[in-house]
Amino acid sequence: MTPDLDNADETIVQTPRAVDRREMLDRLVKLGAASLAVALACGSSLAPIARAAAAGATSQKYRYGMVVDTKRCVGCKSCMVACKAENKTPPGVSYTVVVENGFGERPGDRPLFLTKPCFHCQEPACTKVCPVGATYKRKQDGIVVIDYDRCIGCRYCIVACPYQARYFDFGENYPATSDKTAYAGIPSPEYGQFRTREDGQSPIGNVRKCTFCLHLQDSEGKYDKAAGRWPACAKTCTGKAIHFGDFNDPQSEVSLLLAARQPVRLKEELGTEPNVYYLL
Repeated sequence: MTPDLDNADETIVQTPRAVDRREMLDRLVKLGAASLAVALACGSSLAPIARAAAAGATSQKYRYGMVVDTKRCVGCKSCMVACKAENKTPPGVSYTVVVENGFGERPGDRPLFLTKPCFHCQEPACTKVCPVGATYKRKQDGIVVIDYDRCIGCRYCIVACPYQARYFDFGENYPATSDKTAYAGIPSPEYGQFRTREDGQSPIGNVRKCTFCLHLQDSEGKYDKAAGRWPACAKTCTGKAIHFGDFNDPQSEVSLLLAARQPVRLKEELGTEPNVYYLL
């Protein structure tokens, strides 16, 4: 029977056995959120911390980020497919991935799925190690980007990123590109540069990552969900688990979700201040 996605919480959560507190703590540790697990184990509420971070003073006009509802994510990976189709990424390059933290020991236990894009951190470790300044954080919206014409492919940023959210483009191609079909001639809209894939040309030989589909912004740096100008992963999510928006706007969907639910951030103890939150 096809699930009712408009009532995805009921469809996904009520049928399997709910994950208890102890199991959730164990899973958070395995996923790299050790400090969050400790805080929850001690009875701390992380919602006030997250709200304070979301409402913190910033010189950015926008502060774009995501809130992912783990109760709604079913691990279908439609976000991965949509991202590849939107950005025309080659084999070995995936701007978002879905990770799964296993099943419990009892039948019917529900796994914990997480979609994991670039976290577009407030204090990104990647930008600090780039020797040529090719990767940097945009002042207007906080999105971390890569200048393909400046990147020398040293891959220091890949090592520095604690979330494994960066990939090197080794020049691999899917058959439709290798065989020079009509598809190969369609440029990628990434960064609004509309590059076609050619041997020896950027982004081949560069590091690549999620851009929050910034090429869909208008001239003022705004997205338009109603018009379909929205990150491909959030727009396509079948379980309605991925929410995108501006944390600087207290009335945005993402800000309201942080105020209503208990969020966590991965590896928060590193001080990177990631702009991707997860709802338990």
